[in-house]
Order: sequence, then C-alpha cells, then structure tokens
Amino acid sequence: MIESLHSPHIARVKALSGSRGKKERRESGSFIAEGLQFVREACAPGSTPEIETLYLTAAGRLKIESDGIDIHHIDVVDVSDGVMSAMGETVTPQGILGICKTPTWSIEEMDVTGNSKFVYLYEIQDPGNAGTILRSADATGFAGVLTSPNSVDIYSPKVVRASAGSLWHIPVYERVDLDELIERWPSDCIYTLSADGSESVLDLTVDGPSLWIFGNEARGLTQVAKNPKATTVRIPMAGNAESLNLAAAASMVFFHVTSARA
Repeated sequence: MIESLHSPHIARVKALSGSRGKKERRESGSFIAEGLQFVREACAPGSTPEIETLYLTAAGRLKIESDGIDIHHIDVVDVSDGVMSAMGETVTPQGILGICKTPTWSIEEMDVTGNSKFVYLYEIQDPGNAGTILRSADATGFAGVLTSPNSVDIYSPKVVRASAGSLWHIPVYERVDLDELIERWPSDCIYTLSADGSESVLDLTVDGPSLWIFGNEARGLTQVAKNPKATTVRIPMAGNAESLNLAAAASMVFFHVTSARA
C-alpha cells in the first residue's frame, strides 16, 4: 500500500496529466484514465489500449471485484485515498486510475470498404467536443476517427473522460494530413459541414465508404481545408438558434447517415 505523497508513482501520473502532459504522453506512449468504466472496457477480450499499471484504493478494488472484472493479468498497485486524490483530476475520484499504453494506428490499416464511415476532425480544440464526438461515432457505428495536426490530444485526460469508454471501441488515427487523406480516399463520398452548405444532409444518398469532415469550433474549415473533391452539406434548422455546438451537430449527422443501417 502506497501512502506517501512523495511517491514517484504520483510524479509519473502527474507528468502525464500536467501542463506538459501532451509532450510526456507522446514521448512515453502512455496516458491516464480514471474510473470503473475504462477498466471494464480495457479488460474486454481483444481490447486496446492496454492497461500498463492500475492504481486502486480499497474502495476502488471493491468496485472492480463487485463488477466481476478480472484484473489478475494487470500490474496493480494499492494506494491510500490521499495518494489517489493527489494523482487524479476528478472532483470525486472512484479510487481507480490507470496508466494505459497509447495504441498506434496507421491509416494504411484503415478498412475503407463497403459502407464504412469515418470522421475527420480538423484542428478541433475543445476536449469535451472531441470526446463526445468519439462517443457518438462509436454509438452510431462509425469505423474510425481521424484528427488533423494541431487538433486536441485525443489521449488528454479530459478527452478520455468525455469519450466515456468509447476510446476502447473505435480506432483513432492522429495527425493525419487532410489533403493526403482526400487524395487517397477510394470514393467520391467526402462531406464537410457548414451552415451555408449547398445540400441538406437529409437529402444525401451515400453509396460507398464515406468521410465526414468537421472544422475548428471558431474558424470552421479554412479555405485550405475546403477541398474541391468534398461536398459541403448543412443541417436544416426549423428553430431560431443561429448555430449548433460542434459535438451536437456531429451527433445529428452521424445518426442520420447511419440510421438506415441501425
């Protein structure tokens, strides 16, 4: 049982989540996750990312045992409530925190076949939006999520929390150049979302693998990103709201384009 607040374990966890956490996560190939749900997803057969080290308080261990999760194959370190509070970022920690191995997904491995659908996030900055979009893409059966250079770090603690376990279900391809991706896309089904889109998303007939591109929360898609091969679509709105939150708009699009299959 680790009880010292000067433990190197605390320092390692804080390094992955502090102000320089992004650099540390990239260099170490690790990130942190908190709560029972991520352990449940990570311990499912064939699941990635894998847990490298799992920190548990007595209450956290009881939750895992009550849930019937097998953690015998994981390196588990028992810690006091004080140590867990020093490690974690949540206001009410569950007593469960893990260091996980960051998976490496290559776009050469993408299964772009049939009616598979992928979402591309262009310079998205808000962790809550990124995590919610991951969750919605997972829920609606998308095959993968891609992010551009200069987008939020998908493995930051806030994105991981907002994804609510979906990070363990759907592959994420980071730092992918948009022009390169569009050039190699095997179909003409490439769509961007804009309030002044030329076509309503409700009128689309999508045949073949499709790519759905969403722009930065403040700037949208710059002229550089508006590739001529892409069709710009809009969400028709009957109410008086001028615009939609990015994650809400993405969720609406995902549901519409996958509802026939569902």
